[in-house]
Amino acid sequence: MKSRFYLPVIFCLSLTCLAAGNSAASEAADFSPSFTPSVITSRTTGPIELDGVLDEATWQTAGKAANFSERSPGDNVKPQVKTEAYITYDDDNLYVAFVCHDDPELLRTTMCQRDQFFNDDAVGLMIDTFGEAQWAYEFFVNPYGVQKDIMWTNIQGEDRGFDMVWHSAAKINEDGYVVEMALPFAAMRFPNQDIQQWRIDFWRVHPRDSFFQYSWAADDRNEQCFPCKWGTVEGIEGVRPGKGLEILPSVIAYQTGHISDELDADSEFQDNDIKAEGSLSAKYSVSSDITLEGAYNPDFSQIEADADQIDVNTTIVQRFPEKRPFFQEGNDLFRTMFNSFYTRMVNDPEVAAKGTARWEKTSLAYVMARDEHSPYIIPTEERSYSLGMDYSTVNVLRGLQSLGSGSQVGFMATDRRYDKGGSGTILSGDANIRLSSTFRWMAQWVYSHTEEPEGISVSPGETFANGKHTVDLDGETYSGNALITELRRNARHWNLTLDYNQVNPTYRTQTGYDPWNDQKNGFIYTDYRIYPEGEGLLERITPSVFVNGRWNTSNVRKWFHYQGSLNFQLRWAQTNVGLRYASGTELWGGVEFKDLWRANINLNSQPWDQFGYFLGYRFGKNPALRTLDKGDEQNITLALNIKPFDRLIIEPTINHIRSDHAGTGKLLFKQTIARMRVRLQLSNRLSVRLVVQNNQSKNPYYLDQAQGGDFGNYHMYFGSKWEVDPLVTYRINSFSVFYAGSTHDYRDFNAGIEDGNDQYILTDRQYFMKLQYLFQI
Repeated sequence: MKSRFYLPVIFCLSLTCLAAGNSAASEAADFSPSFTPSVITSRTTGPIELDGVLDEATWQTAGKAANFSERSPGDNVKPQVKTEAYITYDDDNLYVAFVCHDDPELLRTTMCQRDQFFNDDAVGLMIDTFGEAQWAYEFFVNPYGVQKDIMWTNIQGEDRGFDMVWHSAAKINEDGYVVEMALPFAAMRFPNQDIQQWRIDFWRVHPRDSFFQYSWAADDRNEQCFPCKWGTVEGIEGVRPGKGLEILPSVIAYQTGHISDELDADSEFQDNDIKAEGSLSAKYSVSSDITLEGAYNPDFSQIEADADQIDVNTTIVQRFPEKRPFFQEGNDLFRTMFNSFYTRMVNDPEVAAKGTARWEKTSLAYVMARDEHSPYIIPTEERSYSLGMDYSTVNVLRGLQSLGSGSQVGFMATDRRYDKGGSGTILSGDANIRLSSTFRWMAQWVYSHTEEPEGISVSPGETFANGKHTVDLDGETYSGNALITELRRNARHWNLTLDYNQVNPTYRTQTGYDPWNDQKNGFIYTDYRIYPEGEGLLERITPSVFVNGRWNTSNVRKWFHYQGSLNFQLRWAQTNVGLRYASGTELWGGVEFKDLWRANINLNSQPWDQFGYFLGYRFGKNPALRTLDKGDEQNITLALNIKPFDRLIIEPTINHIRSDHAGTGKLLFKQTIARMRVRLQLSNRLSVRLVVQNNQSKNPYYLDQAQGGDFGNYHMYFGSKWEVDPLVTYRINSFSVFYAGSTHDYRDFNAGIEDGNDQYILTDRQYFMKLQYLFQI
């Protein structure tokens, strides 16, 4: 076992690893994969109890799917283990069962909260209920019965924030394990017709030295339409999609405290009064096609705090993933190439409403929110500014029309009106066209109209659009547009992406995420995947080339980069090795930086179920954007996944970046973020989580500003901050849950002071409790 500690990169650099035998060839000679297979099912003949034991007679007459193929890393070869899947239904549920043959001692599985297993043995069900390859459900269950659900769309791929209430059970036995699923028709969307014909696929994940994936439908690597490769299920008749009422009341109680002056360590810590708030959300399925959802005073807080990001050398507003449940119904409809509706721009609404409608080929979605604390983003050519505004009203309308399997056109209109003046409106059209099995063309055009608020100083003296407008919010009115078009080729070997996009200087959106404007971008990416034959060390070799350039709308070149990379996927401890080198020129603040370069080495591996790691090292010469100097930059990332036993997961991460002046060696900036996340699952429903995070940053640029009396960004980019966040969770399902926790933020106010001792002061604290329960009628 000690041999696993040697770095795999040593092996991938040796040409001898290409040699391999063909010992498995004769064993798989009689195997024939099933492309786009079909299964016929029928109604249950009796009740089904979800217990991981298939002892009900109805499973004997259920539709059966067998003859699984290894889709990855193998190319439709015979799997190492045998799998059977069964499917049946009644008036209320679709039932699926998996029988997974294996040595139970070798299973990798975790007892954890739903959606939080990543390297486990698991089985999965994929369903495209409308058969249009626009969006699809994915449901996975591990050998402990823990669930994971995903929404797939043909624009953005997989959305792991999707949640649905469904049921599962699993049991490990002497022959492997068995999984049962029950998917309520009331929670799903599908055509309102007597006879259903769905695209469907059954998957099995089998992580060992390789991350094996098996599927019932064989994988055509020259077909880039994901659901088009699945099989079909026939025989589902007389069922109706979701219709009814769901009510989600919740109550939150909290107490906050903070120091009176965030720049003064001697300021008094003030505890606020305990407060309690109630909220009510409801979802009503008017018919099988139309769903309405409303919320009064919804709690849009996030229990899982966002992890800090390296921002010491960035000039734009950071983007974080969406985790709030309100946006889950119909969230696939709002996805566009330009992120024209970035849902986290709806920050803290007093009231919100949403409606979605899905017919055979047409879909509509609408969102309205009355936001109490409204974000405002001002993009410019090289940076963006973020402000906090008061009340605003947001309206978003989205429509999609399917043009056949895997193709669609759509429109979007968004509008935000601020109570104290100002508005932002966009109109957008988009297309996603499947040209062939390997080629796809995508495009979006957006028009924006902005009316600024008045009397807000942002960056005095700064202008844009060749001096026609000021960055300060002073009541100006202007319009802009943006365009993106992309051609993609996805195939077994050769892959290609050609992209062109542009955003003019007066384009601005207050409902989306576009942190830059005044730009024209183009890039070419291509790779070639090589699959060595036999059973040698290498599973796949992927050389790739990436070239990108940016110009402003006055045709001044902002940057140009060349990049080459070489990636190795090994049949050893699920190991991936990546080597990358890039070079180019960049223009920032009128200063041209030539002979920039960057080299990367990445190593990702999962030697055992109990231990996995990611190690990345990047070094080179890059600009320091605050001081406009060229620096010798280094970036180290380390992430571990440690599982001492199946209920405890420890996830430490360290991300460190440092840049020193290329000529003098003087420090330009550095930042280190160390984060520890510990998860303990005490029972199927009860869990404890602790997050401890330290963020240390040092940017002498802001120290110089502070010494001149400007402390505006000093403690943001200079100093050390600790965050301690414990949480207890009791979860019945995705939406019925009880939380109790706290947050504690500490800051070192002696940062930058010569011979100063660490002085960590509690600056912010919050205790909170939240209870919500889903009633389904």
